[in-house]
Amino acid sequence: MSRIIPVFLAVLFSLLLRATCCSGSRILVVPIDGSHWINMELILRELHSRGHNITVLRSAKTWFIPYISPVYTSINVSMLEDETDINFYNNMIRNVMDCPSSWSLIHTFCKRRIITSMLASGHRILARAATRMIEDPVFVKTLQDAEFDLMLTDPGLTIGVLLGSYLQLPMVYNVRWMNTGEGHFSVAPSPVSYVPLSGSELRDRMDLFERTTNMFHYLYSAFVQYAIINAAYSDLIQRHFPPGTDLMSMQQEAHIWLVRTDFVFEFPRPAMPNVVHIGGFQCKKAHPLPAELETFMQSSGRHGVVVMSLGTLLSTLPQEITEAIAVAFAHLPQKVVWKFVGEMPSSLGNNTMLIDWLPQNDLLGHPKTRAFVSHGGTNAIFEAIYHGIPVLGLPLIFDQFDNLLRLKVRGAALVLEAVSLTKESFLEALNDILDTPSYRDNMQHLSQLHHDKQLPPMDTAIFWIEYVIRHKGADHLKSAGSNLPWYSYFCLDVAVFLVALTAAFVWASVLVCRILCCRKSRRKMKAE
Repeated sequence: MSRIIPVFLAVLFSLLLRATCCSGSRILVVPIDGSHWINMELILRELHSRGHNITVLRSAKTWFIPYISPVYTSINVSMLEDETDINFYNNMIRNVMDCPSSWSLIHTFCKRRIITSMLASGHRILARAATRMIEDPVFVKTLQDAEFDLMLTDPGLTIGVLLGSYLQLPMVYNVRWMNTGEGHFSVAPSPVSYVPLSGSELRDRMDLFERTTNMFHYLYSAFVQYAIINAAYSDLIQRHFPPGTDLMSMQQEAHIWLVRTDFVFEFPRPAMPNVVHIGGFQCKKAHPLPAELETFMQSSGRHGVVVMSLGTLLSTLPQEITEAIAVAFAHLPQKVVWKFVGEMPSSLGNNTMLIDWLPQNDLLGHPKTRAFVSHGGTNAIFEAIYHGIPVLGLPLIFDQFDNLLRLKVRGAALVLEAVSLTKESFLEALNDILDTPSYRDNMQHLSQLHHDKQLPPMDTAIFWIEYVIRHKGADHLKSAGSNLPWYSYFCLDVAVFLVALTAAFVWASVLVCRILCCRKSRRKMKAE
C-alpha cells in the first residue's frame, strides 16, 4: 500500500501538469461583431478559466464587444473607417425582399448580387484598415513585443488572417461564414454534384437542372472570390507578403478550423483532418427565467408558449408584415414571447408579450415552449436543435435560407417567405407546426443525435486550441492541396500532358507508317 500511494500521486501530478501545460499562453483574438461575438466570447471565457492571457482587437465603434472585461485585455483599432450602422442590415433585408420570386435561379442570384455589393465595399474598407495597421510601426511592434502564442480569429473578418500571417502566428479559426460562402469551401474538396453552394438554397440530392444551377453558383463564387475579394487586397499583399501570396493561400494556412456546424444539421460532405466540427458549442441547459417571464410562461397552461426572435442584428420587419404576424399570434390559444424592437403593432393580442431582449436559450429549454419562430441564424438553429423545439422559419438574409432548408429537409421545420407572408399563411403554418407531432418528433430525434457525442463541442474546441499552442502548430494535419495552383489541383496539367503525349504518339505512329509505306512503294516500283 505504501508503494501505491506515491505512484498514485505521481500519476495525479502528471495529469494536472498536462492539463495546465499551456496555461498562461498569450492569445491574440480578432473577432467579428454581432452574433459572431456571442460565440467567440464563450470560447474566450473558457480559455480564461484555464489560465490563458487573452488580448482582443476590437473596433472603437463596436456594437457588442465591451472594452473592459475580466476575461481579456482590449486594443482599440479602426477596422471600418465608416462604421456600418445596424440599420444597414435592415435596409439590406428590404432589398432582398424586392428580389423577383418568379424563378428560383433568378431569385437566388438577385439575393447573392446584393450580398456581393456589400462584400465588394466591405473588403475594400477592410484592406485599407489592414494596411494602416501593418504600416503602423508602433502598432506592429506592440503586437510583436507581446510574443503571442496563437492567433484566434473569425476569418469572416479578414484582418485577423492578414495580421496572423504577417506576424507569423499559428492560427486557429472559429468559423462558419467567410469569403463567398461557408468555410469548408475554402479548405475541403466540395464537389458541386452533391455539395450545394452557399446561397443556392439547394439540397444535397439534386437533379440535372439543380446541379446545373449549383455549377452557376460555383462559377459566380469563383468570380467574386478572385475578381472582387482577392483584388481588394492585391496592393497590400504585394507590398508586405512574399511573392505568389494571395488572400486564399493565407486563409488556407490556418492550422485548425473550428467550424460551427454539425452533421446532424449539415449535409454530409468531405472534410479535412484539421477541420473540427463544433456546431452547438454555445448551447447549454436552460437556467431559471426572470420571475415576470416565468409567471407569463406558466400562465399558458396546457397550450404552452411560442417564442419568436429575429436575432441580434435584424430588428425590424416592414410594418405590414409585423401587423400580419401580430394578428396571427392573437388567434392562437398559446401565449407568445416576441423579441421586438420598433413601433408596437396596433393589432397585438393579449396573449403576446413584447420584449426587446430575451434569454433565448433559457426560453427554448423551458418545458412550456412549443415552437420557435426564427430567422434561421446559426445560433438560433443550434439552440432549437439542442432543446428539440420545432421551427417556423422566416429567413431574411445571408445563410438563413440554407440553414432553414436543412431543417425543412429533415422534417423539423416549415419555411415561409417573409415578402409574401399574410395573416392566413402565417397562422396556418404556425398551427401546422403546433398540431403536427412529426415536427417535434423529428426535432427531438435531431436533438438526441446532437447530444450523443464523445465530448461536448466546447471541450473539443478548447482541446484543439490548446493542441496548437502545445505543438506550436499542426502542420501535419494540413493538406498539400492548399498549396497547389488551381490547374494542378484539378490535374489540368496532367490532362494537357497526356493529350500531348497521345498526340505525339499518334503523330509518330502516322509518320512511321508513312515512312514504311513509302519504302515499300519504292521497292515495288524498283522491282517493276
